[in-house]
Amino acid sequence: MAEAARRRDERLSLRATAEERRLIQQAAAVSEVDVTTFVLGNALAGARQVLADRDRFVLDADAAAAWESVNDRPARKLPGLAALMKRPSPFVD
Repeated sequence: MAEAARRRDERLSLRATAEERRLIQQAAAVSEVDVTTFVLGNALAGARQVLADRDRFVLDADAAAAWESVNDRPARKLPGLAALMKRPSPFVD
């Protein structure tokens, strides 16, 4: 990656207790990275996980087969839903 593309020019500020700071510094040291790299790496991993949990899901083979069997069923007629969809929306002026 080009150096210009990796330049960090935005600042994040956070507050921590002395104990939290020491723990983060110790973890960064044993990971052989600086504190910024350690904190950003872990924060980004957490952010990606939070976002992935909201738009993707992974199924094992058995669960995927069960999901596919539900999706392969023919659609049911739902008269109540059909009637509801014919009504004018209360959200439109």
